Amino acid sequence: MTKDLTTKSTYSRRDALRLMAAGSVASFVAPNLLGKPAYAQTPPTTPSGRVVVGLSQEPTVFNPLMAHIEVDDAVHFSVFDALFRIDPKGVLQPNLAAEVPSQKNGGISQDGLQWRIRLRDDVRWHDGKPFTADDVKFTLELITNPKFRAWRTGGHSLVRDIKVVSPTEITWRMESVFAPYMSFLAETFIVPKHILEKEADPNAAAFNQAPVGTGAFKWARRIAGDHIELVANTEYFGEGPYVERVVFKYIPDMTVLYTQFKSGDIDLTDQAYISADHYQEASKLPRRVVKLQPGASVESIYLNLEKPQFKDPAVRRALYAAIDRKAIIDAIYYGVGTVTETFMPQQSYYYNPDLPAQEFNLDLARKLLDEAGWLPGPDGVRGKNGVRLAFANSTTSGNNLREQVQQFLQQTFAEIGVEMTISNLPAAVMFGEFWLKSQFDSAISGVAHLIAADPDATNRLHSSAIVAKGGKGSNVGQYSNPEVDALLKKGAQTFDPEARRAIYLRVQEIVRQDLPFLPLFSATYVIGRKEGLEGSESNANTRTASWHAAGWHWKR
Repeated sequence: MTKDLTTKSTYSRRDALRLMAAGSVASFVAPNLLGKPAYAQTPPTTPSGRVVVGLSQEPTVFNPLMAHIEVDDAVHFSVFDALFRIDPKGVLQPNLAAEVPSQKNGGISQDGLQWRIRLRDDVRWHDGKPFTADDVKFTLELITNPKFRAWRTGGHSLVRDIKVVSPTEITWRMESVFAPYMSFLAETFIVPKHILEKEADPNAAAFNQAPVGTGAFKWARRIAGDHIELVANTEYFGEGPYVERVVFKYIPDMTVLYTQFKSGDIDLTDQAYISADHYQEASKLPRRVVKLQPGASVESIYLNLEKPQFKDPAVRRALYAAIDRKAIIDAIYYGVGTVTETFMPQQSYYYNPDLPAQEFNLDLARKLLDEAGWLPGPDGVRGKNGVRLAFANSTTSGNNLREQVQQFLQQTFAEIGVEMTISNLPAAVMFGEFWLKSQFDSAISGVAHLIAADPDATNRLHSSAIVAKGGKGSNVGQYSNPEVDALLKKGAQTFDPEARRAIYLRVQEIVRQDLPFLPLFSATYVIGRKEGLEGSESNANTRTASWHAAGWHWKR
């Protein structure tokens, strides 16, 4: 049943033309505010009740501009605002901005280099100070401050000559055309100048542990290792909030997380949702709403390409041939997931459906290794030039399905003379410097390569995004291919969707050939909520189910 969820792109040529007509920016744009969704029931006039969100990893980074992982977004989207947000249909909506700038409305010049942003005049920080264009300027300059440990500098590093025209208007010049920048700004939360400008070291600011935003919810408290509490911002300028309190509860064991959802201790599941082995039972639970949602992330085995075992492409191809993906999806993930050969979401207009299909073939795997000179040693483990074909594989402790995949792979790889040991870590450790600075041999993780709905994958695939080599980004596998670098640069400077599509189809071809990571399946999330919780809608263009907690409310 899940096989049909993400088998082909849902974008048509008409969508592409609409995208071009919207002002030649990277995503669809719309003039209306991120307002009341059509699906919402009548919300309360004042915030009431609370929503408990279950997370399988603990949010630990609360400055949204600093290096962080997907689970931290649940807090960021609730506490902070960006200039724009992207809705479930991939349409950019104004947030702190009064409108989405385009070439049509004059917000972006015809050459794509001059930008003018008009801001709302009714926004205040949680401490009561007014939000102004100075905060936007401060945020953009902080991101590119070499002393600041920024999460993402791509795109922002091209911004020049930032000028505050008035409290509600800001302009800048782009050093070169960067088509994805609008989507980057949709994931760039604005931080308060009046608080952070006083800090000698913004990396160690008290703000980073007790953030002040403009969002629908205010920071209340954190009980480390257990939960985070947010309270309603009753002065919020946008929709909501309709609930008085949001609690993000940290439950590292996926089975325990599901048990608490089933018992009613959790109202909504977020990262990593309900594990697939519980889907059939969950879908039949009384007073629970459980749905399958195609995601933007791809579950893969990430290889550290600086390790000598993985430098040889033949090794990567052999390992890929030795993975029985169908058995993994059917037997371990209960059919929830779809095979894919690329990092591009299958619902994307830029998805390449014509890539070579992986074939599970142990004989082929052995042949590839034999021909490349990786020969069995006395202990049965292959080796070449003094390097044993042995490595560790890591993932988050307590993710029982990934742990089953590891055991399955360990046995299969042994059949072709490859030794894989299992070395799992708590999420906070796994996705800290161990992941970000490429300290692993190999790892299993679900990763979204795109920024919002834009096809640019520079942050994950460009050689300049390797943190372990002094770059800034999330190229944790340390992948480097000059042709991919050049194509990514070209794609980022191209506004026309059809021209961009040709570029990213080629990028996917090269990455499929190089196999810097080994795709297992395109993620399908099992999202559950308690019956009566209204205003919750899935958004595959974001990394969290809590992307719009402002709209949540309990049915009256």
